[in-house]
Amino acid sequence: MNLPKYNDLLTAGVHFGHQKSKWNPKMLPYIFMEKQGIHIIDLNKTLDCLETSAQAMKQIAKSGKKILFVATKKQAKEVIMNAAKSVNMPYVTERWLGGMMTNFSTIRKSVKKMNTIEKLLADKSATSITKKERLTLSREKDKLEKVLGGIANINRLPSAVFIVDTFHEHIAIAESKKLGLKTFGLVDTNSNPNDVDFAIPANDDASKSVKIVVDYLVGAIKEGLDERKNSNPDAKA
Repeated sequence: MNLPKYNDLLTAGVHFGHQKSKWNPKMLPYIFMEKQGIHIIDLNKTLDCLETSAQAMKQIAKSGKKILFVATKKQAKEVIMNAAKSVNMPYVTERWLGGMMTNFSTIRKSVKKMNTIEKLLADKSATSITKKERLTLSREKDKLEKVLGGIANINRLPSAVFIVDTFHEHIAIAESKKLGLKTFGLVDTNSNPNDVDFAIPANDDASKSVKIVVDYLVGAIKEGLDERKNSNPDAKA
């Protein structure tokens, strides 16, 4: 697990912040300079925060706990979904449903309903369902799957959440804090880094920037899962 090089972050545009007029003053320690009205993020700080966050995520994965990946903005959706799937972690890339964490039992009921519909539709011998009913059920399943597909396999709350754009995903942060979950966040210059336990200052509007950060974190999670597997051959990754 090699830490990205300074120039790699530069090429991916990780240093580009928001316009000065949109900044959050709490981000001052992470800002290198202002250029043509745009804040430039200090990439040395990004690398430090990235390393600290990766080590913490590695330990969580090593202990067999889950990290929920959250990103509902279009630039980050696919990156986050692929990253979470690669390490068998839950994810939310569509709408964050209010109460997704704080009202977890209700969400589990919706997941159960989705699974029941799936089984029903898969059963070709179910002759009691009309064509029209099958179409209605299929649409309902697709709708549920779009929102809940990424958390369908978790039976209990995750131990931590990783969020892209803490400003945009403030409800997810609020719910996670209420439950005492560890919070990691990719934080741009318009956000408050104090909203999460582990802030990673970076451009959250470009998919290349999100990807280089997430790839490194996923590498750390993989290491944690491998170490868990090697120390306990019976442990399920």
